[in-house]
Amino acid sequence: MEELIQQVMAAAGITPEKAQTAIGMIFAFLQKEGPKAEVDALLAELPGADKAMADAAARQGLAGGLLSGLMGAMGGGGGLMGLGSQLMGQGLGMNEIQATGKAVFAFAEERAGKERLSQIAAAIPGLSQFI
Repeated sequence: MEELIQQVMAAAGITPEKAQTAIGMIFAFLQKEGPKAEVDALLAELPGADKAMADAAARQGLAGGLLSGLMGAMGGGGGLMGLGSQLMGQGLGMNEIQATGKAVFAFAEERAGKERLSQIAAAIPGLSQFI
């Protein structure tokens, strides 16, 4: 996960803490919104993804299970716009969000393959703009 954090920091020009939180939020979003089998397989290829999601939830001060608070905060039909709002709430601007998304998905594609990532993107409206 450290390699991904470094890539996001370089791409978006953000702090390690913001990078790690954003990565965890993106993974939690994929887990909530994407096709279960494909997302589970993707996350299995990304060691540390579970910890990143838990850390993101903790940084947001959300109570409950590791992911329930974070996912609940992004729920309610928020979709990709809800994720964007959450990332903005962590102090990221639009350019930083776009750079972070592109870095995360480029890393995920390297690890899990373009086909799996394309399947996930096809299932989540608007996600393809970050891939």
